[in-house]
Amino acid sequence: MSSIKTRRASSSSAPVYKESLRPQTHYDLFPSSLSSGAPPGGSFHVDPSTLRKEFLQLQAQAHPDRHQGADKAKAEAASSRINDAYKTLLNPLARARYLLSLQGVEMAEDESIAGAPSEIGSMSGGGGEMDADLLMEVMEVREGIESAGSQEEIGELKINNDARKKACENRLDELFRAGDIDGARRETIRLGYWVNVGTALDTWEKVGDGRVSEHD
Repeated sequence: MSSIKTRRASSSSAPVYKESLRPQTHYDLFPSSLSSGAPPGGSFHVDPSTLRKEFLQLQAQAHPDRHQGADKAKAEAASSRINDAYKTLLNPLARARYLLSLQGVEMAEDESIAGAPSEIGSMSGGGGEMDADLLMEVMEVREGIESAGSQEEIGELKINNDARKKACENRLDELFRAGDIDGARRETIRLGYWVNVGTALDTWEKVGDGRVSEHD
């Protein structure tokens, strides 16, 4: 797939978008906020505020209204790619899956670690494989959500779940830096479970009845 890069133009004109012979990753599109590139050279973590600042600058440069003719179509494609890259890199789970794809490991959004029984449902991330300890922990958290009777209880569960997600992100940083792709794949799956738990917690807050539908 060809990629798009910008060539610095004079201060009175917008950047001109040209095709690059060198394939670019999402990280290449953000040279200021992600100057070290993707792991293992760079960190798995990103600074959301710094990334957003560069994103807005890039989108301003790529805005189709600043271009004419053939450059307008190229700018539209560039704007779309910048937007896709930004959304992927901003989200830790999407970022981890993207980094795995760069290593030839494609993951389905509902992929899980092995043998998860169906009663875990959508909160667990689907069928597939998961280790026993993770299975028990997910089940216990689900029970806590279903039995919660107040916003205070849900708030405490959210704090604990945010800590689990952060621990996964820190572990992913270590694994990607070490080049442990299989370990990163498994940790990405684990993160997916806690992201789904977070969605269930958000659903409880919206519904307000203390119960999470089996089909949410």
